[in-house]
Amino acid sequence: MSQYELVVGLETHVELATKTKIFCSCTTQFGGEPNTHCCPICIGLPGTLPKLNQKVVEYAIMAGLSTHCEIAEESKMDRKNYVYPDLPKAYQISQYDQPLCKNGYLDLSDGRRIRILRIHIEEDAGKLVHSRGNTYVDYNRGGVPLIEIVTEPDFRTVDEVREYVEKIQSIMRYIGISDCKMQEGSVRCDVNISTREKGAKNLGTRTEIKNMNSINFITKAVEYEFARQIDLLEAGKEVTQETRRYDETNDCTEGMRGKEDAQDYRYFRDPDLVTIHVPKEKIAELKALLPEPEEDKFHRYTEEYQISEADAKNLLRYRRCWQYFDQASEGIQNKKALASCILGQIFRRLESDSAKEAFEINVTPKHLHELIKLLDDGKIRMNLVKSTLEKMLDTGKPAADFLSEKDLAGISDEDLQRLCKEAIEKNPNAAKDYLGGKEKAIKALVGFVMKSTHGRADAQKAETTLVNLFKN
Repeated sequence: MSQYELVVGLETHVELATKTKIFCSCTTQFGGEPNTHCCPICIGLPGTLPKLNQKVVEYAIMAGLSTHCEIAEESKMDRKNYVYPDLPKAYQISQYDQPLCKNGYLDLSDGRRIRILRIHIEEDAGKLVHSRGNTYVDYNRGGVPLIEIVTEPDFRTVDEVREYVEKIQSIMRYIGISDCKMQEGSVRCDVNISTREKGAKNLGTRTEIKNMNSINFITKAVEYEFARQIDLLEAGKEVTQETRRYDETNDCTEGMRGKEDAQDYRYFRDPDLVTIHVPKEKIAELKALLPEPEEDKFHRYTEEYQISEADAKNLLRYRRCWQYFDQASEGIQNKKALASCILGQIFRRLESDSAKEAFEINVTPKHLHELIKLLDDGKIRMNLVKSTLEKMLDTGKPAADFLSEKDLAGISDEDLQRLCKEAIEKNPNAAKDYLGGKEKAIKALVGFVMKSTHGRADAQKAETTLVNLFKN
């Protein structure tokens, strides 16, 4: 067993789902031709003045409330000075000593609590594009609003790092402040890693791996860097404080530059932006806008509604999906059947993650509610629910347009008795198998009854009737 202990802290950058940028009215839409989503404010032309987007502050507060943070009633914006081609002003507007949120936490499944030091707002930088030996700058992303969630160095295993990042993604999507698409760079992590002997109190020298936008790469980078630092320590060498990058091709980290400290950035208050005041009433108002905590909703889905854990996670993964489910399920007894319709037939038509997130379908929550209510009332069976839902999804029309009086009439006890006798007479082999001890053979007879009634019979009741007929 290794005598060394892994110590990790994360800085997670989350792009906020505002329509416009943090200090101007340019769109935050992903993509677009290079340098078409920017203006003189984005690229820092002389004489321009930024104006803080109020929605950015509100979204950051919602993130803080969802991670048990204290919300500062007064905070400010600062300039973080450094020179890099993707930063046209040669400074980034961020927050330094007075962040908007602080002293929060997230609990992991193993019972460990990860302390959140702070959540602050800032602007994103542009993007460097490397092609055929040349480097180009695209400023479309410059000025897109970010929150940076900074933890204490509380992670001790790679699994804890993975779970935390997945949980942050899930929370931010759930409360509706970010789409958290790592593949589009809307969640990126800077990973601070150090190594120390087990039982030691002092932290080791840390290295920082920048701009990780894949959970898989984050875990691989942490594993590699931990092993690299152990090799250095065992060889009697020192770990150098530096910024590194992860090379996914060779599955290794490599040095980029010496690690900067806060004093290297020469922080000072941004003179063009006013103090941010957040009254207690505003905090209470934003707290009231937050949905029921995701963990509470998950337990209600699984325990009260009897939905499987996997299905509950899939419903909660997409904000518009669970909102649709909650609307459609109000007053419905068989919520499990409703979930099955959404995760089965509806999801089959929404093939991509983005389609599921948009959740644009022809069937309104009210119309699906009406269809499942017929199932609750015993007027139709699940197979008829499914066939009717397909027609509803194709046309956008309600269930009533496809169900006749005969469909809704059900099957009388006398008719069911007659049909079960007919099933035994016309399926002598299945009847013989059942009488010979093959209990599964009864399913073939039930299938005959269901086919004869076009799914209108109660399958369980049909099976009970068949068993009673064999006894008699």
